[in-house]
Amino acid sequence: MKFATLNFQNNPHLGIFTFATDNFCFTNKEMREKDVLLLQKVLKIPVYQISALGTSLIGMFIGGNAKGVIVSNRLQEEEIEEIKKCSKVLVIETKHTAIGNLILANDKGCIISKEIESFRKDIANFLGVETKIGTIASMELVGSLAVANSNGCLTTKWIKSKEKDLIEKTLEVKVSCGSVNFGSQWIRSGLVANSNGFLAGEETTGIELGIIAEALGFTKK
Repeated sequence: MKFATLNFQNNPHLGIFTFATDNFCFTNKEMREKDVLLLQKVLKIPVYQISALGTSLIGMFIGGNAKGVIVSNRLQEEEIEEIKKCSKVLVIETKHTAIGNLILANDKGCIISKEIESFRKDIANFLGVETKIGTIASMELVGSLAVANSNGCLTTKWIKSKEKDLIEKTLEVKVSCGSVNFGSQWIRSGLVANSNGFLAGEETTGIELGIIAEALGFTKK
């Protein structure tokens, strides 16, 4: 199975509650067992259930790639220790908590918001990839407006040509434009993906699923 649709507690914004790489997936502790098993089946990786700042909003608070995850020091100490049992962790001291919204990464490169520019070298060394400062649609929320794996990247149609070029050069993949959940341009909110498969919110249309599959390289497998 290369893809599936899934809601969390009737909410189609699955990406807000889940974060995945090619080596591991983090989701919230309220996720039903059958949904955890579906994540495992599609993404073909271990799935760990955690909390972040006492909430289920895992996808917002975590960024990174298969090498490890990046979180804010504002997460609770016990939460960070729990994540460390499953993955390498880079903790950055920042006023920002929603680190996942500020990082777009795969195993080849990384784009970060200028909001965390002071950590660029630390992030590059930790993830083991070239890391550049960028925007999407002139916005700092590069992690909210796109999802990338090692085969491709899906972004909002609002992206500008220079932004697209930077992502393609840095992440070494082709960038395609699409949407999730019946037209939403906040790509990550409705999409969880790695190089093995993807899950989208249940409001995502068949046409959107086809575009996602092509953008992330699954129609070629």
